[in-house]
Amino acid sequence: MPKRKNTFSSWRRGLAQRAVHAGWAWAQRTGSVTAEHPGRYRFGAMGAGTRLAFPLGTVFGEPWIHVGAHCIIGEQVTLTAGLMPDLDLGPDPILRLGDGVVLGRGSHVIADTTVTIGSDCYFGPYVYVTSTNHSYDDPHEPIGRQWPRMEPVEIGPGCWIGTGAVILPGARIGRNVVVAAGAVVRGTVPDHAVVAGAPARVVRRWTPADGWQPPLRTPPPVPIPDGVTPEQLRALSELDEETAARLAELDEKTPGGMAEPAPGS
Repeated sequence: MPKRKNTFSSWRRGLAQRAVHAGWAWAQRTGSVTAEHPGRYRFGAMGAGTRLAFPLGTVFGEPWIHVGAHCIIGEQVTLTAGLMPDLDLGPDPILRLGDGVVLGRGSHVIADTTVTIGSDCYFGPYVYVTSTNHSYDDPHEPIGRQWPRMEPVEIGPGCWIGTGAVILPGARIGRNVVVAAGAVVRGTVPDHAVVAGAPARVVRRWTPADGWQPPLRTPPPVPIPDGVTPEQLRALSELDEETAARLAELDEKTPGGMAEPAPGS
């Protein structure tokens, strides 16, 4: 026989569930760290509009961490400066994040020596950046007891770092670089490149003379024209492919259409 549903118990469970969700949402809002509400954290600098989501990961050495404006630091992101807490690291910042940096959930940025992340860099979830690596020179000593090697890391502005990528000590990543998911980067990466693999290698690059080589396989996204309303976008999303293709062909033949700007525009 099917069990009789306990309506009162179900109602209580639903009420408790809503209360838990509401309480957690309140904790997330209240526990997030901003320049206006830093809580117990004392960062060396934090720009306007920046927010560290709650719950935070491990954070220490914050007097030597400078975070720019309008950054988004996801949940469980670790930011550390120095080998351990409560060290005096001198007068200069160790970890610098430019304006508009986004660090995805669960990412780690470990700055035992200088780590610089340029403005408008976007990290996917669980990216690992470190300026320190274990050494294993002595075959008789446990690796964890051997003194680590440290090299500065620099990531240029405008980069996209894919999910699960690892940036190793000494990496120098140029401007507007794409690091594929799961890539392991060391050494120097030129501007406007796409790197993938472990160890990462350049698989595509842009230069003023040759453009993208190898050529891109898909056309670039077309920006939404000025003046298009949300209602028009919703209507377009409901069109089938054949109708959309006919409209695009008609637009190309129409003076002043999206594909052929009107004179003076």
